[in-house]
Amino acid sequence: MPANKESNRDPGAALALLWGESDSRPRRGPKPKFTPVHVARRGIEIADAEGLEALSMQRVAELLGLTTMALYRYVPGKPALVDLMVDTVLSDPPDLDRVPGDWRTRLEAWARACWDVYRAHPWILTATGLRRQAMGPRQVAWLDAALGALEPTGLTARRRHDAAILVMSLVRSLTQTALDSTEQGHEEWDRLTAHQLTTHADRFPALTRAATEGAFDTTDEDPLTFGLTCVLDGIQRLVTLAAGAQGDGSR
Repeated sequence: MPANKESNRDPGAALALLWGESDSRPRRGPKPKFTPVHVARRGIEIADAEGLEALSMQRVAELLGLTTMALYRYVPGKPALVDLMVDTVLSDPPDLDRVPGDWRTRLEAWARACWDVYRAHPWILTATGLRRQAMGPRQVAWLDAALGALEPTGLTARRRHDAAILVMSLVRSLTQTALDSTEQGHEEWDRLTAHQLTTHADRFPALTRAATEGAFDTTDEDPLTFGLTCVLDGIQRLVTLAAGAQGDGSR
């Protein structure tokens, strides 16, 4: 086996695995004990407990009672395994047609559902990106749901897509912030910052005043509320402008 086999990516094989368009079952030997999804769930256990950096084909094989070589008969490599893990934990998106209200309440429901998934499986931040990449059926379904919620806005297709990505970017950013935050870290940061601002208050007057007035107090705050309000208000402004432009054009 090549030393870098785990890092090799075959997009075609990964897509076929994700979309169920290939027969990934072993063709020789005894009847297979597992499916690719079984393999993915063992990988998820590792990533949830220890992070994606702890994932390897060898670790997953050990959990399944297989040799590493035998595991490659189920999934073509670690990149394809990670793709399958992502699609597995995403499950199906929320049914936004059942969410009462307009596009805004539906997009907020979508964002909060994304937030729940990312908080439960923060390794998704590393496994995915906002770059264009091959996606499994559940990833596609999530994007489709967001675009469907935005269809009544009158925004162009480009702006609807931009809006969905903007909301997802907010969720990703807040997830990363939550991962980087610990109670001990906050206490140490507060202590050091308080000392520095006290010593150098004349150099940073606005920051000193903000800190004194509670700028860094996040007690009992829903991390998503403020960001979503700002983003959705911005999208609402675009929707209003689009509606006005359509009205002027119809005269």
